[in-house]
Amino acid sequence: MKLIEKVVEWILWQSRLMIFLAVVAAIISALVLVIIGSVEVYHVIVKAKKLIIGYIDFESFYKYAIKNIVTAVDIYLIATVLLIFGIGLYELFISKIDYIEYDHKSSKILEVHTLDQLKEKLAKVILMVLIVTFFKYAIDFHYEDVKNLLMLSFGIFLISLSIYMMHKGHSEDKNNH
Repeated sequence: MKLIEKVVEWILWQSRLMIFLAVVAAIISALVLVIIGSVEVYHVIVKAKKLIIGYIDFESFYKYAIKNIVTAVDIYLIATVLLIFGIGLYELFISKIDYIEYDHKSSKILEVHTLDQLKEKLAKVILMVLIVTFFKYAIDFHYEDVKNLLMLSFGIFLISLSIYMMHKGHSEDKNNH
């Protein structure tokens, strides 16, 4: 009976390694998104050349550039979510990453010791994605009456409130430790 229990426990413990597939998928997805975001920026650079030679007017370039660059930032932030998620899963389920622990030149943003830390880091980046997405849609929206402007200001207020609450919770955590 003891042997069966040991075998079952070993199998259960080794089953954590299936998370490695999620880690690889998240890292590859982040890479793909970084490439897509970079292509967005490349298109803006190509169109900037057309602006310089006078092929297009400034107003159309400006709108195009803002929309595409904000889209690229949005894509890069989502790639960051996937990168933090993948590295966090690896740290939690597979093995500690020694480079994160001992490299003093790098930020500790990728250092994850608990599931709560991973959730907190992801929540912060996801909030930034939502803010950038809101900004992207706010740029394209046509504000034709007071109701639309009121809705925009209410959205900005909610974003500000969520950032405040995020920072307030973070500062309370520091004070408790």
